[in-house]
Amino acid sequence: MVWQDAEPPMSPQHPDGHVFYRRMWHTYPTIVRGEGITLIDDTGRRYLDAAGGAIVVNAGHGVQSIARAIAEQAAQIAYVHAEKFTTPVLEEYAAALAEVIPLPGVRFFPLTTGSEANEGAIKLARQLQIIRGHPDRHLIIGRWRSYHGTTLATLAVGGRLAARERFRPMMPDMPHIEPPTCYRCPLGKVYPACGIACADLLEAAIMEHGPERVAAFIAEPVSGAALGAAVPPPEYWPRIRAICDRYGILLIADEVMCGFGRTGRWCAFEHFGFTPDILTMGKGLAGGVFPLAMLAVSGALVEELVAARQDIAHAGTFSHHPVGAAAGLATLRYLQEHDLVAAAAHKGALLGRMLHEALDDLPGVGDVRGLGLMWGVEFVADQATRAPFPARLGVAGRVFDAARELGLMLYPAQGAYDGASGDCVMIGPPAIITETEMQQVVALLAQAIRAAVPVQTGG
Repeated sequence: MVWQDAEPPMSPQHPDGHVFYRRMWHTYPTIVRGEGITLIDDTGRRYLDAAGGAIVVNAGHGVQSIARAIAEQAAQIAYVHAEKFTTPVLEEYAAALAEVIPLPGVRFFPLTTGSEANEGAIKLARQLQIIRGHPDRHLIIGRWRSYHGTTLATLAVGGRLAARERFRPMMPDMPHIEPPTCYRCPLGKVYPACGIACADLLEAAIMEHGPERVAAFIAEPVSGAALGAAVPPPEYWPRIRAICDRYGILLIADEVMCGFGRTGRWCAFEHFGFTPDILTMGKGLAGGVFPLAMLAVSGALVEELVAARQDIAHAGTFSHHPVGAAAGLATLRYLQEHDLVAAAAHKGALLGRMLHEALDDLPGVGDVRGLGLMWGVEFVADQATRAPFPARLGVAGRVFDAARELGLMLYPAQGAYDGASGDCVMIGPPAIITETEMQQVVALLAQAIRAAVPVQTGG
């Protein structure tokens, strides 16, 4: 097989500027305004933000009530040290969150990034196992092709090989199991005859490393960008919950991307009939207007800390931030007032049908999958064998670039096959998207795929 490969750019963008960009060879349009699901750059060009940035924006761009709440709180009191004070807005926000987040007796520890929240969850699991009299329990089992953050600990439990490799000598060695990916089952089985064997991998890993050494298991209820919105079979999570209970292992649900209404429920775990011990949230928590993430813990676990007369062994200069609480509360109220979680459910079902109808038969499209307003499209070199494109071709990036030229923003990712190859793009628009806008998104996406996905030109 021979594909037409593009030459990479010869030099970084903006070489004379002072911004240290995340992607030095990427062209950065300057966005000056956002309206609804639309971004507008300094030339007046408009982009349909079909990914909410990085699956972040859920209430839409330019929501005035959220902006006013931030301004009013900043004018009243913008910062207090979280170890010394609380604020009315923080207490009100936590009480409002407790009404929609179904963890029993839930307590909230606000932070600024998903990496911080997952780092805190990992440390809390270790701290609780020590309190319980199990000081040897220090291993956190994760899943391959998962993403939990950019700190060394979250990279250690994460499973994206490209993100881990250069830092591996600096990271703790944590166990991993294969994820539940029915499109390309790592065990070579077919659902439902598989018996959900992928869940039993957790028990095998626990026995291999010793139950007395395992503190927790961390995973996304619906996989994010690393697996392109892979949804597990319905039996998977109840089986995982039972295994954790059997061995006294804490279950951490990472809902930084898939949580807070994105999948059509306040929490993605609600789709699967289980309850985690520890929950992390981020991204849409404040609609992208303020950097806000959350460590949510069941009340029973907090009581274990209290009984041991211990504080949580985690902190952050900007934790429990009053302006962040104001942004989060205003976003929560906006979602409730406009019934946007229910909208994510029924609009997501419609979007899924549109995507399947438009993309399933396109050359190079392997799988279309998702839940609510969180969808992924995986590209393959061979639809029959599901073989991925070579990583060097950067197919996800090609589709992203072609879509951007058409005025459509997606969220590309690579590594869904083996951590290096396996190209996906994600679609996760704000929940205010209209049916007409969804039709436009799907039509432009199909056009970008036709233009950008490499076509076989020889044997």
